[in-house]
Amino acid sequence: MTTTAVAPSGSPPEESRSLGDRLLSWPPAVLGLIGSLIFLGVWELVPAVGLVPARYLPPPSETLGIFARNLTYADFWLAVWDTMKGWAIGLAIATIAAVVVGLVIGSSSFLRRFTASTIEFLRPIPSVALIPLAVLLFGVELESKLLLIVYASFWQVLIQVLYGVADVDPIANNTARSFGLGYLARMRHVVWPTMLPYLMTGLRLGAAVALILAVTSELVIGNPGLGREIALAQSGGATAPMYALVLATGFLGVLINIAFRMIERRTLSWHPSVRAEAH
Repeated sequence: MTTTAVAPSGSPPEESRSLGDRLLSWPPAVLGLIGSLIFLGVWELVPAVGLVPARYLPPPSETLGIFARNLTYADFWLAVWDTMKGWAIGLAIATIAAVVVGLVIGSSSFLRRFTASTIEFLRPIPSVALIPLAVLLFGVELESKLLLIVYASFWQVLIQVLYGVADVDPIANNTARSFGLGYLARMRHVVWPTMLPYLMTGLRLGAAVALILAVTSELVIGNPGLGREIALAQSGGATAPMYALVLATGFLGVLINIAFRMIERRTLSWHPSVRAEAH
């Protein structure tokens, strides 16, 4: 008597799976590495075949070499420090202000209705439109960079906090009130756990926006940092060093996103969405 192995009903045989399904089963890091290699290969080919002159788009074989050399220069790390300092201070101010304002507005139905039109009017205003005001008030000092960062990041966090407070179960809130929990206790035990996933999303979005505005401020206003170094390289005709600095800002963005993803997974390890992602 012979037996035939039968694949479990939940997992189709390997040969019946499509190429897309097989690729999706690979680790995300491997897929990301393959995508990056393909991007670099296309980038290398574009100037090689003459689609774009190499003087305008140097190949990655040249740009990455300059990027690697930059890592040995103290001036490069000083520019990174200036960019990250403005990013961190601006994001911290925006987050604290957004959490406080969001909790106050979100806890009152009247305030939510009263401020809705004002928020929807101010939120779409581009932060770069405030550059003339920032220059007039602070010149090229750090404060002008912070004005742009705080304004842009504040709305990213505030909207998520408002969504989080609105998602609080009214039955749970009323139950906590009936058990005698005061305002601060209800915020800690009822509102905060519901709002936290939204807040982490807002922080991740705000962190990316803060970096964009930090570099933009340095490019346009001339604040010290990577953006100013990019502008100086461009004005001096140093195309390859300019792209190397652009790559540095991209790597910073990737590292910031990875860091906030790790913080989010650790902070929300109890949340069903994070547990599902882990599996």
